[in-house]
Amino acid sequence: MEVGILKQIKADASKLRKTIVLPESHDERVLQAAAILMKEKIVSVVTIGNEEKIMNDSKRLNIDLNGLKIIDQEKSDKFDKFAETYYELRKKKGITAEQAREAMKRDLFFGAMLVREGIVDGSVAGSTASTADVLKAGIHCIGMPEGISTVSSFFLMAFPDKSYTFSDCGVVPVPNAAQLADITISAAENHFKLTKEKPVVAMLSFSTKGSAKDESIDKVLEALQIVKNKKPDLIIDGELQFDAAVIESIGKRKAPGSPVAGKANVLIFPDLNSGNIAYKITQRWGKAEAIGPIVQGLKKPFFDLSRGCSAEDIVITAAIAALMS
Repeated sequence: MEVGILKQIKADASKLRKTIVLPESHDERVLQAAAILMKEKIVSVVTIGNEEKIMNDSKRLNIDLNGLKIIDQEKSDKFDKFAETYYELRKKKGITAEQAREAMKRDLFFGAMLVREGIVDGSVAGSTASTADVLKAGIHCIGMPEGISTVSSFFLMAFPDKSYTFSDCGVVPVPNAAQLADITISAAENHFKLTKEKPVVAMLSFSTKGSAKDESIDKVLEALQIVKNKKPDLIIDGELQFDAAVIESIGKRKAPGSPVAGKANVLIFPDLNSGNIAYKITQRWGKAEAIGPIVQGLKKPFFDLSRGCSAEDIVITAAIAALMS
């Protein structure tokens, strides 16, 4: 059964009338998702590929793609401009003009340029491409906003009555203090965009307020100070153990006076091991709906999918892209 936050995300997205590109038209799940997105009027959809093949696939799958905009990148009047722009962006990194043209033949990179140029509002890809390829296209073509130099990810962990943001659970294995601060700022902003709740951020550790000493705790405290300097109005505290962060009675006992203890809705993990393990335990044993991983830290939404995703996963990720654009 679909939890309430998913229905709300779709409903909120439908009010915005955004356009999302789903580049991987060769994947049946992408075409099925496009049909759902258009039928339910969640977003308008663009895809990339050969129109004749796409329409033949739609007939075989018995889905209605009426209203879908299809761009064959090599026949597009935007191809030359996109290739030139990509060359200018990457020539200092050693890319040649011919390599730039080859890159634009790839659906991921052409889709990323559509996002960069504002022709679409966001992209959802990765049902067949690797995370590394998706992130490469996003970083190369779209780039990162001022003040953020770390691309990371988050999961929205949705229970029937409450949702939490977990970050980072999918990209940065061992963030340093500056990276952890970037992850924290991005996750807090995205929690508000998706849930409309004021973020209350806990920087997690195996220690609460000096109960243990370790270099990993020093990193959390350094990141906390960076965030406070950059975002003085953000409600944030650390270092906190998980139970002190989310259970009020324990928070009052372990961290009296903390503005976050027992109230956190954004949970920042000190490394990828802890974040990835935590979200999977919460999903499998806690029966939470794990929405993500959602890429964060780029100027515009350019989201990655699991290669094991369903059409419905693509639908909800596209809705999230609309809300975050």
